[in-house]
Amino acid sequence: MKRKIWLALTLCLTILLIACSQAEVDQPVQSNESNEENELTTGNLPTTDRAGNEISIPEEINRIISMSPGNTEILIELGFGDKIIAADTYSEDVEGLPEGIPLFDMMTPDAEQIIALEPDIIYTTGMSMVGGNDPYKPISDMGICVTYIPASDSIEGIYEDIMFFAKSLHVEDLGMEIVDNMKSQIKKFQEIGATIEDKRTVYFEIAAAPSIVSFGNGVFLNEMIEIIGAKNILSDHSMWISVSEETIISSDPDVIITSVDYIEDPVGEIKSRSGWENMTAVKNDKVYWVDNNVTSHSNHKIIEGLKQIAEAIYPEIY
Repeated sequence: MKRKIWLALTLCLTILLIACSQAEVDQPVQSNESNEENELTTGNLPTTDRAGNEISIPEEINRIISMSPGNTEILIELGFGDKIIAADTYSEDVEGLPEGIPLFDMMTPDAEQIIALEPDIIYTTGMSMVGGNDPYKPISDMGICVTYIPASDSIEGIYEDIMFFAKSLHVEDLGMEIVDNMKSQIKKFQEIGATIEDKRTVYFEIAAAPSIVSFGNGVFLNEMIEIIGAKNILSDHSMWISVSEETIISSDPDVIITSVDYIEDPVGEIKSRSGWENMTAVKNDKVYWVDNNVTSHSNHKIIEGLKQIAEAIYPEIY
């Protein structure tokens, strides 16, 4: 249930971002992906977070608060699960999270309770900054290091996110091992994808009707579709988009993928839509569900997501 609530929150944010001006949407992403200051370090410690904010990371970290499930998964993968003393409510179901720790709302954290926990560092998400307010300012004003990691839009950005965590925790070698393994796995998919000449067209749905949301280029999910040798029918659009049923029907994709998990039968719901019954994907029963948790979190879990997407689109190849 927590994961479903997390998706619902993500979708609400997506729609909000669509309504904002492009400049407002792009600003945190640009500082995350391309701000060279993010690479500045004092010794081995970064001096700016992934949003470009100046930070002072303590040399020794034993008490961590993680305020997004994507961050929590990275911390656990790096071997720091036992040092997480609190997390956001959406991390509750993440495997490896210590039981019984306090859980907070990432958007409206209880500053007084968090300060009382005496964390060495807090890893949070750019989502918390929606509306221009910083709910963690009272915490950072108390001298606690708060680092922002906006969700990356590219696979390269995901590598950089993982390395930011690794450098901040003095486990750069382990971070490189995780990144190198991801690159090795992705290369295998790329090599197969490059041999596919008759590329299947794909529509990927992340929010169901009536408020349908998908994505174009500039999103790591679009990269994943291209890596396995397919084509996103919305690749001429940019970023996360609200899309009409008419646009999808007229594009007539070969395959439809959905990661929706907040309705009972997302595949059946798509197949039952009026006007969709004559689409190639629906007629040929090529509508598939993939796990939202391994396709929406911008971290190392995308390798499993890539596998699921590949097997859905090209089951005879992958």
